[in-house]
Amino acid sequence: MDCTFCRIIAGRLPARFVHQDDRAVAFLDIRPLRRGHTLVVPRAHVADLASDGAAEAIADVAAALQATSRLLIDRLPAAGLSVLQANRVAGGQEVFHLHFHLVPRWTGDRPLNDWSEDPGASTTLDEIHLQLGGGTQDQA
Repeated sequence: MDCTFCRIIAGRLPARFVHQDDRAVAFLDIRPLRRGHTLVVPRAHVADLASDGAAEAIADVAAALQATSRLLIDRLPAAGLSVLQANRVAGGQEVFHLHFHLVPRWTGDRPLNDWSEDPGASTTLDEIHLQLGGGTQDQA
């Protein structure tokens, strides 16, 4: 299987991890919608919410979603965050491995009405990664 997220989890592609446990990982999105935009991904490959194994995969990411949400709110500090999740091409899914987007939000920021990248957000990935407690490029 040639899944981008499986390769990241296996350490074959670099990522800036901000949380890792035996069931899930969280890493900074390389095309962030906002500063600190993070993906939370189960280690087990499941394509989407309609796939076999999705219920187990959701349970696998629950603790990582909570821990990463707290990290983003506390350390950035964000006023809140949006959780986004897409399924299949028509739903806007681009990587076919179940994942959740945690997007930090601040009072007065622009609405999340599309998936347009914030051009300034990716220039600070290393800085944000360090702020969230990560090294330069962590491996799973």
